[in-house]
Amino acid sequence: MTEDPRIWLEDVEGDEALAWVRERNAESEAELFASPRYERLRTSTLEILEAEDRIDRPTVHGDRVHNFWTDAEHPRGLLRRTSWDDWRGGSPTWETILDLDALGADEGESWVFHGSETRRPDRRRALLRLSPGGSDASVDREFDLDDLRFVPADEGGFVRPVGKGATTWIDDDTVYVMAEVGGGSMTRSGYPRQVRRWERGQPLEAAEVVFSGDEGDVSVWASVSSLPGHRHHIIRRALDFFTAEYHVVVDGVPVQVEVPTHVDVGAHGPWMTFDNRKPWTIGGTEHPGGSLLVAPIDDVLGGRIEPVPVFTPTASRALAGSFWTRSHLVTAVMEDVRTHIEIATPPPNGDWSMSELPGVPDVWTLGAGPVDGDELDDLWVSADDLLTPESLYRIPIGGEADLLRQAPRRFDPGDHRISQHFATSDDGTRIPYFEISSSTTAGPRPTLLGGYGGFEVPRLPNHAPVLGRAWIEAGHTYVLANIRGGGEYGPAWHQAGLREHRHRVYEDFEAVARDLIERGVTTSSQLGCAGGSNGGLLVGNMYVRSPELWGAIVCQVPLLDMLRYHLLLAGASWMAEYGDPDDPDDWAFLQHWSPYQLVDPDADHPPILITTSTRDDRVHPGHARKMAALLEELGKDVTYWENIEGGHGGAADAPQTATMQALIYTFLQERLSG
Repeated sequence: MTEDPRIWLEDVEGDEALAWVRERNAESEAELFASPRYERLRTSTLEILEAEDRIDRPTVHGDRVHNFWTDAEHPRGLLRRTSWDDWRGGSPTWETILDLDALGADEGESWVFHGSETRRPDRRRALLRLSPGGSDASVDREFDLDDLRFVPADEGGFVRPVGKGATTWIDDDTVYVMAEVGGGSMTRSGYPRQVRRWERGQPLEAAEVVFSGDEGDVSVWASVSSLPGHRHHIIRRALDFFTAEYHVVVDGVPVQVEVPTHVDVGAHGPWMTFDNRKPWTIGGTEHPGGSLLVAPIDDVLGGRIEPVPVFTPTASRALAGSFWTRSHLVTAVMEDVRTHIEIATPPPNGDWSMSELPGVPDVWTLGAGPVDGDELDDLWVSADDLLTPESLYRIPIGGEADLLRQAPRRFDPGDHRISQHFATSDDGTRIPYFEISSSTTAGPRPTLLGGYGGFEVPRLPNHAPVLGRAWIEAGHTYVLANIRGGGEYGPAWHQAGLREHRHRVYEDFEAVARDLIERGVTTSSQLGCAGGSNGGLLVGNMYVRSPELWGAIVCQVPLLDMLRYHLLLAGASWMAEYGDPDDPDDWAFLQHWSPYQLVDPDADHPPILITTSTRDDRVHPGHARKMAALLEELGKDVTYWENIEGGHGGAADAPQTATMQALIYTFLQERLSG
């Protein structure tokens, strides 16, 4: 195969490549920024993102509440706290823990907050994760929550240097660290392959290696279950994106859990959970893929695995997720992509009991999480859908739901309603999709179709106020496709679109598009599609496979060159999803859905907007750059814009997000509705 003539655009911060980026950005901005729609959309989006009456989502720390908050004065955000009673009252007075904007100004770095972990049980210290510019690479820095200051390394503070990795508390003076520590400490995918036990005041390089994976693994991570009396240390060795080995550290020594590598393992208190992606036969009983099983952890470590199923999938029911409160196992279940919450209670004597969580509203999407899984049997429950703003509840298991916050409506839905439909794919499979459209006005209208179709990620009809104001409020139609490759119907739905079966993902999306046209919802000239990351690969394939279906395409932070994706940044970690281009058998199918190699110079392609971020260290910006350069050379209608910051999300703060969204919706409005 001939050498790629645009490979120089893979030099992320090379002078020549960045000069090309700036030139394309200037051209795109001259066109789209000049549109009368652009500034209206940017201002409107920023108003939503910085609204003072957004839900101030809490995390509970004993009798205190912590919250991370961004607004117009603090675009990078404030980490802040108040008392529970003050927050519960609805108008809290906040104490600032850390001002990210001030920190960035003081240190000359564009810090983006990527989360924290507080030490238990005293909760005095936290490990704060900060990213330069929003990249996946980050630093961990120990922070004193009493003195409100970072604890520097020369005072014994834990400071993990910038890179892909993590730290997690073991006790007051010890952490597990996963980091780049010299040659051989990282996998081919660019993630740590070692778990080290790091003592306070010890040089990172001298920390004891507790576990090592292989260079060909995806990653190795450690976690500590902190329920009092049951501090289980779990090491996960990811062999590829979907298979892993699990080890429990017993007396300082990792002991492997003897289960198939397609089974995900968790621990809480006296219990171990098993989430199997494929059928698993134990003791003569076959548990279908997508089941959730539970067994006593002492039995498992003793070599006796006799798990009890707490969730078994059906043709229409799939597990969306699970977590523990102090004494209950909570499951989120999707029934034809509508979620509800079920509670599994361990047996003091006898069988596990199951019950559905009462007191929740009738909406399409429910999300849940523990208020404090070590100490409480309370849940956070969020409720929303594409036309219903989010409500946040605190619900004690066995108690009454307490509505704590309710987001205001940010857009006027007019006469739009949500409806669910099913298209028929090429192989006869029924593909569900949600349609948000006028309930009173017939006739085709501009329609935006979204989808993802990968990595067992379900696309749920969550509320999207920016989309609502920029697209639905204009009287247009929005459609969300639940195509194979995702997790809407469990692992089998995902596996039906893996590797050599990936053509089904694209056939499903095209089936939804054709169904919309056949039903008169829209026309091909009015139909646009948008997707990011793996969804960018999806819409990139729409560009080359079925250009006649689309009036415009938005392709964000995409994979597009499937010949080289495994050589770029984290690409090697996704070979279980896509295949290995260096294997001739795999390239035999990969080549049929690698958009960069499939552009037909003579085809009549729709206009396309391609966006990415220079700081995206997950999906290499070279994919987007090279595709845009190729299309430009061929005289295609291509618009390109690259944010210099932002990481894989494409933007590092609300103003950058508003700019990105305004560009996208300006492009779509002008190409699809004139």
